[in-house]
Amino acid sequence: MNRLVVRLVISHLLVAVVAALATFLVVRQLAPALFDASLRVGQGGGLGQGSGAQGTAGGAGMVLRQQFGDAVDRALAVGAVVGALAAALVGALAAYRLIRPLDALRAATRAMAQGTYAVPLPTPRTTELAELTDDVKLLGQQLGETETQRVRLLGEVAHEMRTPLTVIDGTVEAMIDGILPLEPDQLAVVSDEVRRLRRLSDDLSALSRTDEGRLSLVLADVDLREVVSRAAGRLRAQAEDAGLDFEIDCGDANVPVRVDAERIGQVVTNLVGNAVRATPEGGRVRVRCGPSESAGRHGAASAVIIVEDTGEGLAGAGLTRIFERFYRVPGRRAPEHETGSGIGLTIARGIVAAHGGQLTATSAGPGQGATFTVTLPLARPGESHDRSDVTGLASAEVHNPGGRR
Repeated sequence: MNRLVVRLVISHLLVAVVAALATFLVVRQLAPALFDASLRVGQGGGLGQGSGAQGTAGGAGMVLRQQFGDAVDRALAVGAVVGALAAALVGALAAYRLIRPLDALRAATRAMAQGTYAVPLPTPRTTELAELTDDVKLLGQQLGETETQRVRLLGEVAHEMRTPLTVIDGTVEAMIDGILPLEPDQLAVVSDEVRRLRRLSDDLSALSRTDEGRLSLVLADVDLREVVSRAAGRLRAQAEDAGLDFEIDCGDANVPVRVDAERIGQVVTNLVGNAVRATPEGGRVRVRCGPSESAGRHGAASAVIIVEDTGEGLAGAGLTRIFERFYRVPGRRAPEHETGSGIGLTIARGIVAAHGGQLTATSAGPGQGATFTVTLPLARPGESHDRSDVTGLASAEVHNPGGRR
């Protein structure tokens, strides 16, 4: 039985016992005194004035019984009043001990509803109320973090929109004024910024669907090597232009997986794009895939995708927060116009989780590069080879080919 229920039952019993005890003590002390007073009054007025001894004895007995009953009745009446007052006092003390922390919790929740999340709360002595207080404190902390993220997201969105809109506005205005010629190069600048705005819109839409916990997958049996090679190959030119040694190594053995190839390709694009942007000229980015040497999440055979770079690396705090929404790695070397909103890895991890896999990050420290590992279950022999649409619960939705750390 819940300990709080036990304590409430005990408190009720205690109130009843106190009331009964107070009543008993009052009656015990008051009844004899009232009876003695009645006797004295009776003796003064003459007990049992009747004709003869028998009549006198009978009348005296009736008078005594009446006087005794009256004394007990009056004593019980007084005792009941005293017992009720004692019970009320004990009940009030017990209720105060219970209501006081509840009043504090109610005040805290009202403050949270008005936007004040850091509300100090004393810890009650009752275990259950202490646990409830801890839950309210945790709720306030999480609400505060959510509000901070919301405000930061609004700032990030405003910043991300401001830069391309400024470029578009300036370029178009310059062309209207005749300062810039209406040439393909100038139109290409406008087109690039429009694509950037579209990518931002896609990221925000994906984040919204992430909060709903829905992810629609179109599963098919594919060779993971083809998915990884195709997705990573799209960024080869970008890596080579940045002066990087870019390598894709997926071996010769077939790696059968049942995945949504487009979404896994977007995860690879996200991870490789991050690695390219985080690695200085002369560095190396290596993409590998193949069967895993260890079992997957549920002990089944698994495949891995590994993206390694020799870039900026991650400190301890960065490793623990890299997959948080809106988190950006401090001191990024990427130019300002390439800095994202910090939701790409959150979305990527959700995609992998929806496939029953894991996405993890490791780094030896700042300047030592980073390694991102995707683990996916291998396709089981005998599974259907037909394509299928699956709608499942996941922690992220995706459309973020240009996602960033």
